[in-house]
Amino acid sequence: MALWFECKVRYDKTQEDGSVKKVNEPYLVDALTFTEAEARIIEEMKPFISGEYSISSEKKTRISEIFFNEGADRYYLVKVNFITMDENSKTEKKTVSQILVQAYDFEDAVAKFKEGMKGTMADYEIASIAETMIMDVFTANLATEE
Repeated sequence: MALWFECKVRYDKTQEDGSVKKVNEPYLVDALTFTEAEARIIEEMKPFISGEYSISSEKKTRISEIFFNEGADRYYLVKVNFITMDENSKTEKKTVSQILVQAYDFEDAVAKFKEGMKGTMADYEIASIAETMIMDVFTANLATEE
């Protein structure tokens, strides 16, 4: 299971009109520790940043899974309640999980989430879907682990 860290990178970004603006953008990194997350985000961002930059914040997320959609440029956070029955009290129990979905727009995010959940046997309900500010997601490089 992946452990996802949200890392914010502060740097000077050249805008489409040629002007330079200081930005503080969030990225998601698959890492085991804060130290590894910082090293990975620096390595991933080096080719895209010229000049000074800093990692302004790092935090663990509660994202349990990511549904990727190659080509889509937005990320939506889906909070989903998995529903189970408590055998002893005969009541419903809801367990909250957060899934990140890469999509073109809100409708696409709903469709990609439902597509990703097709094979599951669990009962669930969508609690909320919200667009995030995440710019990109960097997964672990599995090629080096073969």
